[in-house]
Amino acid sequence: MSKPKIIVAGTPGDTPSASALSETAELFNPETCEFISVNSPTDLVAMVAGQPITAVVLTGQIAKAPEAIAGFLMGPTILDHFPDGVALLDSGGGVLWANDILQSLFDGKGGPSANFLTALGSPVWVHPTGDRPIPLTWLDNEASAAAGGLILRMPDDRFLYLQSSPLFCLPPPVSESTSKQPHDGAEGSVVVVRDVSQTILEQQKRAAIHQAGQTLADLTPTELADMTVQERIELLKSNIIYYSKDLLKFDVLEIRLLDKQTSRLEPLLAEGMQPEAESRVLFAREENNGVTGYVAATGKSYFCDNTIQDVRFLEGCKGAKSSITVPLLMHTEVIGTFNVESPEPGSFTDTDLQFLHIFAQDVAASLNTLELLVAEKASTAAESVEAIHGAVALPVDQLLNDTVNVMERYIGHEPDVVERLQRILKNARDIKLVIQKVGEKMTPSYAQSQGRLTGQKATLKDRSILVVDADDEVRAAAHSLLERQGCIVETARDGNEAISMVKAVKEKSYDAIISDIRLPDMSGYELLVKLQDVIGSVPLILMTGFGYDPGHSIVKARQAGVELVLFKPFRLDQLLETVERCILTRPAAC
Repeated sequence: MSKPKIIVAGTPGDTPSASALSETAELFNPETCEFISVNSPTDLVAMVAGQPITAVVLTGQIAKAPEAIAGFLMGPTILDHFPDGVALLDSGGGVLWANDILQSLFDGKGGPSANFLTALGSPVWVHPTGDRPIPLTWLDNEASAAAGGLILRMPDDRFLYLQSSPLFCLPPPVSESTSKQPHDGAEGSVVVVRDVSQTILEQQKRAAIHQAGQTLADLTPTELADMTVQERIELLKSNIIYYSKDLLKFDVLEIRLLDKQTSRLEPLLAEGMQPEAESRVLFAREENNGVTGYVAATGKSYFCDNTIQDVRFLEGCKGAKSSITVPLLMHTEVIGTFNVESPEPGSFTDTDLQFLHIFAQDVAASLNTLELLVAEKASTAAESVEAIHGAVALPVDQLLNDTVNVMERYIGHEPDVVERLQRILKNARDIKLVIQKVGEKMTPSYAQSQGRLTGQKATLKDRSILVVDADDEVRAAAHSLLERQGCIVETARDGNEAISMVKAVKEKSYDAIISDIRLPDMSGYELLVKLQDVIGSVPLILMTGFGYDPGHSIVKARQAGVELVLFKPFRLDQLLETVERCILTRPAAC
C-alpha cells in the first residue's frame, strides 16, 4: 500500500528536510509519509490535480501570512491559464483566491470570502449509489483525496471532478524555544476542479446502451408464452432500431446474419437503406463483397471516414459518405454484421465506434438467444411431425395396399369403382402431405429461411421410395429415416403387394425400390423379374443379412443389372448414399 503523499512547497532555500518537518510538527512522520518538494505554484497545482494528496505544507517565508500564501499562488499568471480550476480556501471553505477557469464556474458568485460550494451553485455529490449531499469532511480530505476525489453534479447538469488537499503553514521558527509548533488543524485547502462532463456523459451513455441491449429481447415468461417466434423477431428488430436511433443517434443501419453453411450474409433488418442495397447478395469474404463481407470474414471492425476514397465500400444509403461496420460476435465466433452509415463525411468518432461495439455485443447475445429458441421450436415441431408420421405411416400403407389389391379386381369391369378407389389412393397419400405441410407451419419461418435446420440431401427431396419387407419395424424405420430427408415413402409387406403398388403408380413410378431378398411370397430376384414386366427398368436396391442368400437372389439380380445391395444392419449414411446412387443412375438398371 502506498504511503500518504505530502507536498512541501516553498521558495528555494526555504524548504526544510523531512527530518526537520518531523521535528517541527508531529503530524508529519517521515516513516509513514512520502514528502514531495515543489518550488513553484504550477508544480504544486499539477501535483494536486494529478493524484490524491493527503496534505500541502507551505514553509518558509511564504507561510508567514495569508498575503504571502495568496501571493505564492497568484504571482505567476500561468495559473490563470491552467487547464483546471484552482482555488485557495480558508479553513471554513471560504474562497481566498481562484484562477480564471474557476471564476468562470462561479458565474460571478465567487468573490472574496464567498463559500466555495455556494459559489459553485450548491452542487451534489455523485455517489455510486445515487446523488448525495457533499460530506462536511470534504475539506479535511477524508472524503476527497483519500477517496480519489469527488464527482459533483452542477445545477446545469455539468459534472466536475473535485480534488481537495488540506493546507498547513509552517513559517520559519523565531527561536530555539519555539522550534516545535503543533499543527493539528489545517489553515485552509488547495482545491483543483476539472470539468468531466464529457467523460461522465459517455459513461452514462455506455451504461444506458448496455442496459438497452440487455432488454432487447427480455420478456417475462407470460409474455414469452403469448408471443410467437415471429413476433419475438419483430420485437427484437423494432427494439434494435429504436435504441439505435434514440441512444446511439444512428439513423441508417443494417444488420445481416451469417449462414454458416453457405457463408452468405442474410439481411435481418435495414433502416434508411436503399432497396437495392437491402437485396444485395453478400458473402463473408474479404474481397468483392464490400465492407460487410470483409468484416464478416475477418471479425475486425471497419471505420470508413470517407467512402469516396474507400475501394471496399458499397453504398447502402443514398449518398453515404462515412460508415462504421462491426462484427456481431458470440464469444469469438462471427454470427453477423452491424453496419451504420451517414451522408456526411467524417460523421463518426472513435466514441461512436466504442458505443456500437457495446451495443453489438448485446445484439449478438439477443440474436443467439433467439436462434436457440427458434432451434428449440423447430426441433419440437420436427419431433411432433415425426411422431405423427410414425403413428399413421403403416396404417396408411395398409390402406394403400388394400386399395390397390381391390382396384386390380375391378379394372376393366367396374370403371366407377376403380375411379372411387383411385380417389381413395389419392386421399390416403394426401394424408402424408397434409402432415408435412402442418409440420412446416409449426416450424418457425425464420428457421426455414435461414436453412439451418433442414440438413437434407437435395437429391432425396420429394423423391418417391417404395420399401418392401415383411418386418413392421423395418418398414417403420424406413419411414422415419427417409422422410427426414424429405422423401415420400410407401411400403409393402410382400412381393405381390409391391407389384400392385407399382402398377398403381405406373405413370409416375418410384424413384427407388428397396426390397428384402427374402419376401413371404417370392425372392428379391423374382420380384425384380416381375417388376421388369411392368415398368422395364427397375430402380431396385436389395437388402440382406451377411451370409444369407437362399436362391442366390443377389447373384442373379447382379447378373440382371442390379448393382446396389444393403447389408443389414446398415448405417443411416449407407442407406442415404445407396438410395442417392440409385436415383442418380436411373434410368439405367440399378
